[in-house]
Amino acid sequence: MAVEESESVIGELEREENLIAAVRHIVKALGPNKTLTSDAKKILADLGTRLSSMSVPSEKEEGKQGQGGQGRDDHDGGADDDDEEEEDDDDEGLNAIEERLNVIQEKIMRWEEDQSMIWDLGTEEASEYLNAANEARRLIEKLESLHLRKEDQEYEFLQRAYSVLQTAMARLEEEFSNLLIQNRQPFEPEYVSFRSSEEDVVDENSIISIGDESVEESLQRDSVSRASEEHIIDLVHPAVIPDLRCIANLLFASNYCQECSNAYIIVRRDALDECLFILEMERLSIEDVLKMEWGTLNSKIKRWIWAVKIFVRVYLASERWLSDQIFGEGEPVSLSCFVDASKASILQLLNFGEAMSIGPHQPEKLFRVLDMYEVLQDLMPDIDALYTDEVGSSVKIECHEVLKRLGDCVRATFFEFENAIATNASSTPFVGGGIHPLTKYVMNYLRTLTDYSDILNLLLKDQEEEESISLSPDMSPGTEEDSKSQGSPRRVSSMALRFRSLASILESNLEEKSKLYKEVSLQHLFLMNNLHYMAEKVKGSELRLVFGDEWIRKRNWKFQQHAMKYERASWSSILLLLKDEGILVPGTNSVSKSLLKERLRSFYLGFEDVYRIQTAWLIPDIQLREDLRISISLKVIQAYRTFVGRHNSHISDKIIKYSADDLENYLLDFFEGSQKWLQNPHRR
Repeated sequence: MAVEESESVIGELEREENLIAAVRHIVKALGPNKTLTSDAKKILADLGTRLSSMSVPSEKEEGKQGQGGQGRDDHDGGADDDDEEEEDDDDEGLNAIEERLNVIQEKIMRWEEDQSMIWDLGTEEASEYLNAANEARRLIEKLESLHLRKEDQEYEFLQRAYSVLQTAMARLEEEFSNLLIQNRQPFEPEYVSFRSSEEDVVDENSIISIGDESVEESLQRDSVSRASEEHIIDLVHPAVIPDLRCIANLLFASNYCQECSNAYIIVRRDALDECLFILEMERLSIEDVLKMEWGTLNSKIKRWIWAVKIFVRVYLASERWLSDQIFGEGEPVSLSCFVDASKASILQLLNFGEAMSIGPHQPEKLFRVLDMYEVLQDLMPDIDALYTDEVGSSVKIECHEVLKRLGDCVRATFFEFENAIATNASSTPFVGGGIHPLTKYVMNYLRTLTDYSDILNLLLKDQEEEESISLSPDMSPGTEEDSKSQGSPRRVSSMALRFRSLASILESNLEEKSKLYKEVSLQHLFLMNNLHYMAEKVKGSELRLVFGDEWIRKRNWKFQQHAMKYERASWSSILLLLKDEGILVPGTNSVSKSLLKERLRSFYLGFEDVYRIQTAWLIPDIQLREDLRISISLKVIQAYRTFVGRHNSHISDKIIKYSADDLENYLLDFFEGSQKWLQNPHRR
């Protein structure tokens, strides 16, 4: 490769300079000495023989004569000849440096007049430029090692070399940025395909790295680390990675670390901004979020949840991998560049989460906040792994802080939900005594919250409460009977405690709402409907694991009690009309036909009145409605059938307004929520 050939030439020049320096040292050591030991003479003679046998291209005749005279230590003008030779050697060294610098400068400066990008013209031009820049760096290192003074002629060369290197570094920064920009790979989230490291393709003709390890060694190391990644995509074309690494290595070797880092950070920061744009993550202030309508905000949250997972697990993971490939895996500069490039983008996403955490704690937002908390909590190991060490600590701290604020928001919103249930007041009764919308809302709300059991148990946990409270009969399925059956009091999860407490709050609210009904029977029907709904909702969902079977049994018992109280309030006075007391002629066992007729007329009027009222009432649950109709039939219709049968001989057909079968059929109209009348009854 061109870089290796250049380094070989430079190595030969350096060895020549070292040789000249050694000869100068020998000449200076010989200067004041008039006599030499035999050993010294022998060594110098061997050195003379060695030098005379070497051919030097373009060697001047005077130099050959001087070389031949090195062995004549008895020459009368020996000291003067040595001084002249030293001056000649100094001149030759200066000439070599100047010639070397002129060549480097010509290679570097000719590109200043060309607006073309060097890497666009091919590998040969790029390699030549890198070699020239690297030679300038090495020449500077050599001259700096001489500890020159301003009056030294080499000092002028050093200043020129500085200027040439500065020009080269500026150009390499530009080339570095251009390579990053022009070779950026498109990012389309809808079509992202995750692939493993085995699919990486590297151009074997790419420029090798200026450093201790070869490209092959580097790629072998990278493939091992990349194999552990599941979501890495190429953000920059793989073929130019070695070139980028090569430029970066030279910039860093030339002490242009900050310039290289800044160039990388600027380009990649723009790329990350573009990624957020593709993910439709617009830059919103906290004020923008707080002013947003819920419908719009709900859509933004869904988009955020989807985008943040892709951004962290795909894009940031790939961004970190790219930085490692260019600057070296595990190198501080790699992490620093990654953090500086990505910090603004990740904080933009976190800013939306923070805005959600400080907004109004409205119950309808709880699920979305839980979703945000869940996804951010799930991503924390990824974020911690990406932003390691002290340089990444600020991002990690901010992520953990936003996660904590979202958790605080969940708790506050849940308690606000409890308060909203407790304070939900009604000025008018719910028509028909059916299932109140609040009951449906709360139970469906709790049902949905079971999907977040782990998070809620974590966030609602009150250590002191959990340590001091065991299950009580009212608050949990761990009633006294249940506890005894288990052998010892059982612990309840934080979520279970809060859910049961919330259900109790709902029951209390329903009790208050039932008092808005004037009819006592409708009060009980209302409570029966709602308690039955609560019990069925728990029994038929994951809520059963939270509330427990004992809680369900108690609510079943409660709604059955309300059903009995409904029957008593609705039908007791009517059933009294079907008893024999009061229809017998005093002093006899005979039935008074007039009293019997009055009893039946009163019964029919009572039934018609109940029919008119309770056909407008509603029992939404089909089975519960049928069960209550059967219960009424067994008590009322059967009593009517028995009463009429017992006094059949005293009752004419004109007195019978409804047969038992008629009444049975009329019961089918009860609790349908559609009011009806029996003004013009007819025999069916």
